[in-house]
Amino acid sequence: MTGNPLDDPLRKLVGDRTAKVLGEHLGLHTTGDLLHHYPRRYAERGELTRLADLPVDEYVTVVAQIAKADKRTYGRGSGVRLEVVVTDGSGSLTLVFFSKAAHAHAHRLIPGRRGMFSGKVSVFNRTRQLAHPDYQLLDAGADEGPDAKDAADAFANRLIPLYPAVKQITSWRIAQAVDTAIDSLGAIGWAGVGEPLPAELRAGRDLVGLPEALEKVHRPRSKRDIEVARQRLKWDEAFVLQVALARRRADESALPALPRVPGGDGLLAAFDRRLPFTLTEGQRAVSAEIFADLATEHPMHRLLQGEVGSGKTMVALRAMLGVVDTGGQAAMLAPTEVLAQQHHRSVTEMMGDLAESGMLGGSELGTKVVLLTGSMGAAARRTALLDLVSGDAGIVIGTHALIEDKVKFRDLGLVVVDEQHRFGVEQRDALRAKAAQPPHLLVMTATPIPRTVAMTVFGDLETSVLDQLPAGRSPIATHVVPAAEKPHFLARAWERVREEVEAGHQAYVVCPRIGDEEDAKAAAKPAGKKGGAAGPKDGPGPDDAERRPPLAVLEVADQLGKGPLAGLRVEALHGRMAPDAKDDVMRRFAAGDVDVLVATTVIEVGVNVPNATAMVIMDADRFGVSQLHQLRGRVGRGSAAGLCLLVSEAHEASPARTRLDAVARTLDGFELSRIDLEQRREGDVLGQAQSGSRSSLRVLAVIDDEEVIAAARDEATALVAADPELAAHPDLRSALESLLDADREEYLDKG
Repeated sequence: MTGNPLDDPLRKLVGDRTAKVLGEHLGLHTTGDLLHHYPRRYAERGELTRLADLPVDEYVTVVAQIAKADKRTYGRGSGVRLEVVVTDGSGSLTLVFFSKAAHAHAHRLIPGRRGMFSGKVSVFNRTRQLAHPDYQLLDAGADEGPDAKDAADAFANRLIPLYPAVKQITSWRIAQAVDTAIDSLGAIGWAGVGEPLPAELRAGRDLVGLPEALEKVHRPRSKRDIEVARQRLKWDEAFVLQVALARRRADESALPALPRVPGGDGLLAAFDRRLPFTLTEGQRAVSAEIFADLATEHPMHRLLQGEVGSGKTMVALRAMLGVVDTGGQAAMLAPTEVLAQQHHRSVTEMMGDLAESGMLGGSELGTKVVLLTGSMGAAARRTALLDLVSGDAGIVIGTHALIEDKVKFRDLGLVVVDEQHRFGVEQRDALRAKAAQPPHLLVMTATPIPRTVAMTVFGDLETSVLDQLPAGRSPIATHVVPAAEKPHFLARAWERVREEVEAGHQAYVVCPRIGDEEDAKAAAKPAGKKGGAAGPKDGPGPDDAERRPPLAVLEVADQLGKGPLAGLRVEALHGRMAPDAKDDVMRRFAAGDVDVLVATTVIEVGVNVPNATAMVIMDADRFGVSQLHQLRGRVGRGSAAGLCLLVSEAHEASPARTRLDAVARTLDGFELSRIDLEQRREGDVLGQAQSGSRSSLRVLAVIDDEEVIAAARDEATALVAADPELAAHPDLRSALESLLDADREEYLDKG
């Protein structure tokens, strides 16, 4: 046995066969893994399990009563099918068994019986069903064997835990394994089980011990037991993660960096004097925070988040100019060539002759602003590389091409990462490694992030928020267009696009798919393997099994050009076009030579065309809430009001329509980000943002548990300040090591 019995391999506890299934299909390898696989919910006698809302293509366990059971023949009488309809009062579900199984189960599955039923939800003839489900009846019958009496007693006397399960192992088999683990640990008095939370913290927060919490979460006698257990387990998750982040912040703050304090009358001052507008109060406040960070002897690590169009690029540019004033260089890393080119254009336009150092007509105070992307010609690339290594270029804007080995800087002082979530850890780290000592880091995102998510996912970064829109930005009216129920609404949408163009404006039409040969190959893959832009961020809806393929850019552009928008200049844009072709289309659209741009989400970030006033998003229900908010931020960027039309065939009462109605109802990105998170699993958000692996958060909900996360951050910061090596907290150190597996440790190291 190891020091901590929670570290024991599961095969010792449940045998090789069950351990193999738990490991391969649920990622559970130790006793601790199993005991931290918490019930998804608990069944009670008479509880409604909402059969009406069951998700298609997921493995579920339901508690329901048998309403009717019929044996039918098929195939000219040679085959037998047993159809059992179960209900919970909110809806019904059909269980189907074929051939021998139909005969075997018919005498057990009779109307009036109640049970737990487990299987994968599918749709047949528009009816949700489980084919050959596993089940356990919960009312004891004479023919049910010895287990039924125990199950019935358990059902009558306590809450039944229902676990996240898979086809290979049902919820009640997991419950049996958990029971074995708890009995085994109880027999040794939970000896050796560590306590990651310090005793004084537990006492101060009135939290139960870990053994009691684990017993109560798996074997609750009341709802109060569940509440007490979950509160303790939430603290475990929040505190251990915040300690990891606090240690990272402490390590980062100990690194040396060159203070960057701009002089009084340099490039930044010249730029500010020429600004044709006044900075918003928010821009001034955030700039002050950034310049205070840049003036310290330790590297800045700041997250700048703000609504689309709130002026983040202006704030970042002023920071870059300040660093250039000190003799350093600044690099801005953008996720796509389109966005890198857009940033380069807008920065050089804003700077004017200050961006033309060494050129005829260039300012003596100026610097060079160079672009570096993978598609540049050899000569232009060579010139850009020379400008960087010599220091002639104070600012470089580029894609991942910036991190190639050939790229050298004379004195890299600031790295600005735009749309941070689109970059791999290694890419960000490779760029920062190009400095002689750690450069300052500014991360920007236009996706509003609730405060607690920022604390949890970006906990090693200080956060600044821009929530004011600059003067001159126009409101955006958003409406849902129910294409299936009211096709004439869609016809009116195209009339509105025509009206905008006739008024001298331009429009976007966004589709979830490209529609080229690669799309055709992807569409030929087996169902259930969603790919690329077609898959919504929020996951499939219940009707996905019967949905048509998502609408495609190339097909829609062709149909619009020949049909409702005939006579207008309609062009297509997508991510698989050659870089030169993409840039050409964008330039002509920005210049007003294209009336309607039919595009994928390649226009989601950074594209700035103030004359574009209308956007029609086709199959809008295929996109996530935050993504829709990002997309509509491309219109209303000038003096004319913006219009965004969300076209969908989703049914009025569906969750997809609820999402779209929420987007139409508010322009507040922070409110929408909360809705987005509430509708998605925590692990989807945190797993992807942390390391790409399974999220460590199982009971902590970043939206609902704001107080726990904020308090855990304070407690963790104080503890790490007093004991950076956690010498007095060996159990906490062990919990940290198990949280920080290789992937996540690497993530936190590279930050």
